[in-house]
Amino acid sequence: MAPDTAFRMNDERDLALRWSGRVSLTPRILAVNIFALALLCGGFFYLDSYRSRIVDSRVEQTSREVRLIAQALASATDKRRDLLVLSLARDMGTRIRLYDPQGKLLSDSRELGLRNLVLRDPDKDPVGQTIARFLDAVIDKVAGADRAPLYRERPRDAGLEWPDVKTALETHAAAASVWRAPDRTPVITAAAPITGLGVVMTAYNARDITQTVRLERYRLGVVLGIVSLVSVLLSLFLARTIVRPLRRLALAAIRVRLGRAREVVVPRLPERRDEIGMLARALSDMSGALRARIDATETFAADVTHELKNPLASLRSAVEGLSNVKDPALRDQLLDIVRDDVHRLDRLITDISEASRIDAQLSRTTFEPFDLGELIAALIDQRETRGVPEEIRLRFDRPRGVSMEVMGDPTRLERVFENLIENALSFSPPGGLIAISAQEEDEALAVWVEDEGPGVPEEAREAIFRRFHSVRPSSEAFGQHSGLGLAIARTIVEGHQGSIIVESREDRSQGARFVVRLPLAARA
Repeated sequence: MAPDTAFRMNDERDLALRWSGRVSLTPRILAVNIFALALLCGGFFYLDSYRSRIVDSRVEQTSREVRLIAQALASATDKRRDLLVLSLARDMGTRIRLYDPQGKLLSDSRELGLRNLVLRDPDKDPVGQTIARFLDAVIDKVAGADRAPLYRERPRDAGLEWPDVKTALETHAAAASVWRAPDRTPVITAAAPITGLGVVMTAYNARDITQTVRLERYRLGVVLGIVSLVSVLLSLFLARTIVRPLRRLALAAIRVRLGRAREVVVPRLPERRDEIGMLARALSDMSGALRARIDATETFAADVTHELKNPLASLRSAVEGLSNVKDPALRDQLLDIVRDDVHRLDRLITDISEASRIDAQLSRTTFEPFDLGELIAALIDQRETRGVPEEIRLRFDRPRGVSMEVMGDPTRLERVFENLIENALSFSPPGGLIAISAQEEDEALAVWVEDEGPGVPEEAREAIFRRFHSVRPSSEAFGQHSGLGLAIARTIVEGHQGSIIVESREDRSQGARFVVRLPLAARA
């Protein structure tokens, strides 16, 4: 018992859930699918790194452009410099400013009439742009994106206040910076030194970067919305197909537990071929077996009550008569009745006790291979040693070359064949023959017990295996048998995965033929 208990505990430990076991299946299914969607939401934050790479690429491009502009302006004459600044600003879509080494403005494409760097006022934008900027701010906050400084114009002749201009004058190399416009779009500035002249600075509002990121974010949002809707619907469908039948089965099991087994119809779900369908059919079969067991127990209890009443009534009458009878011969007759009734009650109680616990004992018994032929031969020897009534002959025809080794409990199967032999002895005529033989059939061993008695009518061949059903010879004294022998024999045989039936003899002779089939040990 200890290993079995440990094994069950291990199974329970393996199947046990901790905190998740307290949550219903529906929210758990939804949570798992929503968690997968949350991973998909990471694509929003991936767009931040995508934007950073675009900005870095644009900064490098702007640095190269400002160096080219510086080279072009260095080779231009003073008269053509303003025209070249205006032309380059128009062609490149940037604002170009030229400062001397002290930071004084020498030329500006805006003052020359080209206003191609106009920052939008967020307060004048439509609602859609306001919502888009709010979403940008939320995602940047969650993703932890670096926030660029706000772009602000410097005084006209304060060129040294621009970090790029100051860095270009000090390092004699190009420098670039990324700023944030009021509408959260990036502004890229760059500066490059011009030998003997000063520094050229460009400014460009890269709204296209923000528009590209927002467009990709919108597309990803649409995909995520559709996937979320489909995932939730599929989760609810999955939860419905799993949770709803499980709840129905649980409610049916609760009603069975509450003692309403006869009223409960456990759904079998025949259309389902999955594990839930298997569970439903298993629970339905289990409740049917339980209902049959309950009915059998109640029937058995009623039969026991009925069978005990007869000897008790006879015993009560005999005991009451003893106090009034004075005749010694009559008193002895009443005492004989008392003894017979006491013996009959003892036999009934013994057989009832064995019949009531035989199923439980068989379920705990360890079957082992043994030679059924040796068991039957030993039974015949024991019965002949005790004496066989009316010169009835017992014969065992053990077949040659046929294995009679079966799996089972020798003690229980001994009771089966002992009951069959005693039953045959009761019905056999004086000098009759009881023949026992065996034969291998497919993967089973068939054992026949034949007698030369009156036989069993075809309509009664199933009834004789019922409990307390007793058809005895007229010559036998009343109460010698409890009517449980054949019922016990069938229970034992079926507990060994076998069968027992009664049929007519093949030789058409008078008598009964009981056939017991048991699985062979080699194939069990």
